[in-house]
Amino acid sequence: MIDTPKILLADHLKTLKLPTFLREHEKLGRQCAIEGLDHVQFLARLVELELIDRERRMVERRIKAAKFPATKSLDSFDFKAIPKLNKMQVLDLARGEWIDRRENVIALGPSGTGKTHVALGLGLAACQKGLSVSFITAAALVNELMEARDERRMLRLQKQLATVKLLIIDELGFVPLSKTGAELLFEVISQRYERGSTMITSNLPFDEWTETFGTERLTGALLDRLTHHVNILEMNGDSYRLGQSRARKAVAAT
Repeated sequence: MIDTPKILLADHLKTLKLPTFLREHEKLGRQCAIEGLDHVQFLARLVELELIDRERRMVERRIKAAKFPATKSLDSFDFKAIPKLNKMQVLDLARGEWIDRRENVIALGPSGTGKTHVALGLGLAACQKGLSVSFITAAALVNELMEARDERRMLRLQKQLATVKLLIIDELGFVPLSKTGAELLFEVISQRYERGSTMITSNLPFDEWTETFGTERLTGALLDRLTHHVNILEMNGDSYRLGQSRARKAVAAT
């Protein structure tokens, strides 16, 4: 015998895009009946499950859209390995209020000190708080900008970069930029000034950024915009990656 109400309910729930309702309503209904709960309590539990599942899916979509090279949280970062890094400052940044205020973050330190890990952790925290994030290396961003210029889709890319709540530019300073590349990157950062938050990681102190951007004038104008509302993360110390590698080898040898 065809159970028409059940089929109609399943169809309506699919139309309304309530997959958790569809998946859980029968099991939860039986559970609520055993517990003696009324229909309002049953619906309240079912709605809560739908909301939790919907938020989880939204976070997953934001993480996918961010294009993180790896998903890393601050929970897995060893702050003891980089004692100069202010742990309380990082944990405060993870709350995301700096993004609401459209401030910037710049993480400075030698290679291997965990700058990318911290950037990924802050980016993940932002995704979990409902904020749009985009992660890219400085070299890759400049390449994208130059390709977009050549293919006459620069305005679309600039709009996309300007509207994301948090733009993370990793590894600035690893590769010197061409004059055109430096100017295009400067334009992106200028367009985001006081409109969105930018996080930059760099292995170079500020007084050496001219080596990347080519001229003191452009470097000065860039730093003026970036550092107007900025949180600096000092990450000088021994290589974080090297320390982790040594720790793994020590564990394997025991």
